[in-house]
Amino acid sequence: MKIKMVIVEDQTLLRDSLRQVISRQDDIEVVGVTDEAAQAPDLCRRLKPDLVLMDVVTKTGPNGISVSTLIRREFPAIKIVIMTGLPEITFVDAARKAGIHSFVYKDIAPEHLLSVIQNTMQGHGVYPGPGDQSRFTDQFTEKEIEIIRMVIKGKAREDMAKELGISERYLGQHITSILDKSGFDNILKFAVYASGQGLIVVDNNP
Repeated sequence: MKIKMVIVEDQTLLRDSLRQVISRQDDIEVVGVTDEAAQAPDLCRRLKPDLVLMDVVTKTGPNGISVSTLIRREFPAIKIVIMTGLPEITFVDAARKAGIHSFVYKDIAPEHLLSVIQNTMQGHGVYPGPGDQSRFTDQFTEKEIEIIRMVIKGKAREDMAKELGISERYLGQHITSILDKSGFDNILKFAVYASGQGLIVVDNNP
């Protein structure tokens, strides 16, 4: 009997890639996809999946952990695997408290993800240990790190582009890349998060 699965992921490329990889498996069927966590409970009501692969941060609405809590309450038999691109330990803690079965990072290898899905369905939850979290800055290029620092300092885009010696259009491409990697939908929100968590070191020079 096939595992019926719903994917919640707001990055189109990753969502399509996940669907293709998972759909190749003989024992798993992707019955639904959405780019908003808020739509997941309705998909669960209509499609009755066995497992939901849920992104922590989608572009609109509540986050994946809070929505997973609702799903767990209404559909206790449905297994949930949370995924995120952010090495934020509080997400892991919140997922555990919400009773979410497993937790993975988006840079997980496809075969590892499939293993997590199978283990979760068999009742064996999978969570990362402290050594599984890659260094935050490893996700970004040096220029992207510098852009994040500039945003934290409150610099305008025009000034950032001038200081970096690039066009504002090219700066925008870098910012899009940062948001794609981080899972955030707003560079200022991400900069505030990175600064508040001590993930980016900023000097006191203007």
